[in-house]
Amino acid sequence: MTASRIDIFKQMLVSDPVDSAILFGLAKEYEKTGQTAELIETLERYLAIADDEGNGFGMLARAYEQDGRTQQARETYQRGIEAANSHGHPSMAEEYRAAIADS
Repeated sequence: MTASRIDIFKQMLVSDPVDSAILFGLAKEYEKTGQTAELIETLERYLAIADDEGNGFGMLARAYEQDGRTQQARETYQRGIEAANSHGHPSMAEEYRAAIADS
């Protein structure tokens, strides 16, 4: 039996628990499989250590929305706007502004 991609990322984290690239990869796998609680926990760990350009904040905000945590989603989108602007991603910032307006 082959290991799942989630298992592989988790095994990689054992040897390097603060590798932001591994955490982001694991988060993407949780997003694909609809594991919202695990996605939120992993993205919160990732964002605590990474200089994210905005994408991680958007993923986390959408996960909060799916989990019914509207206020946390709005706050996370706002953090994503700041990150996107500081990294030169105005279209991402605008996407997050629209998400806030729609919520």
